[in-house]
Amino acid sequence: MTGATNQFISVSPEELKFQFEQEKQSYCDLKVTNSTESYVAFKVKTTSPKKYFVRPNTGVIHPWDSCFIRVTLQAQKEYPSDMQCKDKFLLQSTIVNSDADELPPDTFNKDSGRNVEECKLRVVYISPHSSPGHSENAFKQSSDGNSSQAVQRARDERDALFRQTQQLQQELEVLKRQKRRRSDAGFSLKFALLVGLIGLMAGFLFKLLMSSPSTETVDV
Repeated sequence: MTGATNQFISVSPEELKFQFEQEKQSYCDLKVTNSTESYVAFKVKTTSPKKYFVRPNTGVIHPWDSCFIRVTLQAQKEYPSDMQCKDKFLLQSTIVNSDADELPPDTFNKDSGRNVEECKLRVVYISPHSSPGHSENAFKQSSDGNSSQAVQRARDERDALFRQTQQLQQELEVLKRQKRRRSDAGFSLKFALLVGLIGLMAGFLFKLLMSSPSTETVDV
């Protein structure tokens, strides 16, 4: 059965989209949902197994549960012609009795009489500079998110710098006030010493005048 849904599972998205960049890995996540009341085993196949890394490539999904499959495109040395890709993926699914760790070799063998459903998924390469459709929106949202984070970081740094500047200004004012107090205290002490010295000198002169002998006028 073609498409992204069959009687056992549903797959989202319906195609694998990879943002293609030369000599860089890219990945796409598939969400596989069990649409039954039974355990469903799955297996992922591709027409180009050397180009892609799939984890997990087999497994068992519990009833009404779901799992994620990550498909990684290995780093490629050359760009494909016109960014077109003919690779395809096949996701097989079948009912099993339990969630056993190891599946029997004939689990997905149609010749053994099993009911094996299939979903075919095509591969789409997307240029990082012109991403159409959903990928363009995702790329734009990612860029907007990064821009917002950068703006927020810049604001935080600006606020921190402003707070540091205020703190330095306050410390400078405190130092200035302390310097003024020390200068005023020094001036007051010098003034008091000078006044005291003048007072001592005045007292000494007054005492000296009072103790001098008096002179009388005598008529000859």
